[in-house]
Amino acid sequence: MFACVFGGALAGMILRRMVPERDFGEDAKDVIKLGLGLITTMNALVLGLMISTAKSSYDTKRALVAQMAADAILADRSLAFYGPETKEARSALANLVASLIEQIQSLRGNSFIEQIQSPRGNLPSQSSEVKAGADFYQMVRSLSPRGDEQRALKAELLRISIEVAQIRATALTQQANSIPPLFLVVLIFWLAVLFIGFGLFAPPNPTVVATLCICAFSVAAAVFVVIEMDEAFTGVMRISSEPLRNALSVIGR
Repeated sequence: MFACVFGGALAGMILRRMVPERDFGEDAKDVIKLGLGLITTMNALVLGLMISTAKSSYDTKRALVAQMAADAILADRSLAFYGPETKEARSALANLVASLIEQIQSLRGNSFIEQIQSPRGNLPSQSSEVKAGADFYQMVRSLSPRGDEQRALKAELLRISIEVAQIRATALTQQANSIPPLFLVVLIFWLAVLFIGFGLFAPPNPTVVATLCICAFSVAAAVFVVIEMDEAFTGVMRISSEPLRNALSVIGR
């Protein structure tokens, strides 16, 4: 994106030398400035929409991870109150949390470009997590409560296990990027055209070139941050699995 935008500015400077002076009068300048103003407005709207979408996606995914960790701790406490016969179920819960951490770690290798090129081939294997979740659910269902308190705890555990499964399914469906690649292509095109217009009016001196370079880098960096926020499980600004690690450290104690 930086290459396209900054290249557009340099192309505008070169184009200015090629355009005859009679075609670059005051009326032509006014029309060009109006067009650049329109493109600037559209870019501002698109960037604002991208930031809002990426921030919402990032916050949702981070909340899902925190909710799974909280449910795991609550399930472990309920199993501890249920009685010593839940030792195997607590072990299965620990295995489930460990598999969730492993899945988040494995997702970090799937970048935005890799998902575009091979959206199926880079998805991590989820068989171990599915098995761990099924084992925990079956162990909870096989509990035989001997009183009202244990029956209430079993109902609570079943609710939590189903809720964890639903949250995990939601997280899996939100792994895909919420920003379509075509959206980025159109944005880059608009920005390149905008910087071509800047180059048309810019005097060709080192100070102006350096200024346009910094502006192009700033725009590219802003879009980079937005994309990284959208890649909550894979990018540089990826969501930490620390809540699940903290939950795993207290499960079984």
